[in-house]
Order: sequence, then C-alpha cells, then structure tokens
Amino acid sequence: MRTDHDQLPILPRRFYMRPAAEVAPDLLGMVLVHGKCAARIVETEAYLGERDPAAHAAKGLTPRTRVLYGPPGHAYVYLIYGMYHCLNIVTEPEGSPGCVLIRALEPLVGLDLNASGPGKLTRAMGITRAQNGVDLTQGEFTVRRAAATKKIAVGPRVGIRTAVDWPLRFAIAGNRYVSKPVLPSTYTT
Repeated sequence: MRTDHDQLPILPRRFYMRPAAEVAPDLLGMVLVHGKCAARIVETEAYLGERDPAAHAAKGLTPRTRVLYGPPGHAYVYLIYGMYHCLNIVTEPEGSPGCVLIRALEPLVGLDLNASGPGKLTRAMGITRAQNGVDLTQGEFTVRRAAATKKIAVGPRVGIRTAVDWPLRFAIAGNRYVSKPVLPSTYTT
C-alpha cells in the first residue's frame, strides 16, 4: 500500500549526526513510517548520553546500550515496566551515545490506537524490540521530512527521577496528541 507519505524524502544520516538537544525539536512535524502506518511526530525528549544521569548511557557501554554508541539514525527500542516498548533515535557521531525519545505521534495512516505516550505509540505502530538497531535511513521503518513546525513548547522531561528540571522535552505547541501539557515556555522557530 503506497501513501502520500511514501513520496516524502527520508531523513538522511547527517540529520541525526548532531547533538540530541538539536535533533529533538527538529524531529517535530516529521513523519514516522513503519510498514503501513504513518504518523507525525508531535513530542520528543533529548537524552545527552553519559553526562545525562537520566540517560541509559549514563553508566557507559553495556549490551543493552550498544546501539546508542553506533551510527546515528538507528532505532534504540527497549522495554520498560516489563510491558511497554519505547522508541529512541540515536543521534550524534558514532561513539557518542545521544538519543531522542519519541513521546507522542499524531495519527495519519493506519493507526487505530492512541499514540499519545511512548508506550502507546510503539503499540499503535507495531514497534517492538525486533526493531532495535534498525537503520531508519532506509527500508520500511523510516522518518520522513515534512513541513517544519513553527511553534514549539519546551519544558522538563517527564517520567524520570534524575535531571527532571532539564528543559529537554519538546512538543508542537497546542497539538492535541501531546502526551501531557508542556510547561513553561513556547518559542517560535
């Protein structure tokens, strides 16, 4: 099944080869495609690697975090609470383990379930640990370029215990699919 989203260009690896805090807001408005599903990215969080106490990479290279240390533009998918998968996209040059958590999606094609929240969006899109390490710059699991977002809400990350006040959560301001309201500021890009 081909959709209009198949015509959008796939984001190249160089897009992800930047600091996570730069990539996270730039992913807003882009289209995540997995198989027959497509959805607009409306909320993200940046994780800054080993210097970020809330990041999985804070404890260094482990079998679980190996993909984070690899080339940018790959999926890092893990299980939380023994039941929810979370999708991150590896950023920064190889060896530097930054990533961006995809927190919420606006359904476009093929989504029958709520995609507002990291566990809900992976369930809605059919993303599991089987996609861990997949190269998002090719194939049927990709992020595609769409119209840039002009109003972005910025605030602290949620659902973590450390570095909770770091303003590394980004969302399309006023979008009804954002998982939780983002406070305190909004700026125009």
